[in-house]
Amino acid sequence: MSSGTITQYLADLDPPLREVGEELRAVIDAALPDATAAMWHGHPVWGLGDKPGQRPVGLIKAYGTYVTFGLWRGQDVDDPSGRLSPGARRMASVKLRTVADVDPALFSGWLGRARELER
Repeated sequence: MSSGTITQYLADLDPPLREVGEELRAVIDAALPDATAAMWHGHPVWGLGDKPGQRPVGLIKAYGTYVTFGLWRGQDVDDPSGRLSPGARRMASVKLRTVADVDPALFSGWLGRARELER
């Protein structure tokens, strides 16, 4: 998989994961208009610093059968939906298999709270 740009990373995914990634990217870009979006450690990351990976907020990472939408401070984000699964350190993520799994309103709220935690 080529990973030079976020656009190429998503284009290299097989459907339906490509559609999931593209929908998710649109949600993240809209919720974090002030973020730096770049490839970092082989996958797309959005952060509040000037360089990729600096003060990271969210990420997209594709696997064989799903796309992970992750938040670096996700365990500190209130999630009444129960969809966020805790990960390493303070991270939390959700696995997305189809576009129907993408919830723009819910994810935008998470991203807003995660951005505030990084400010």
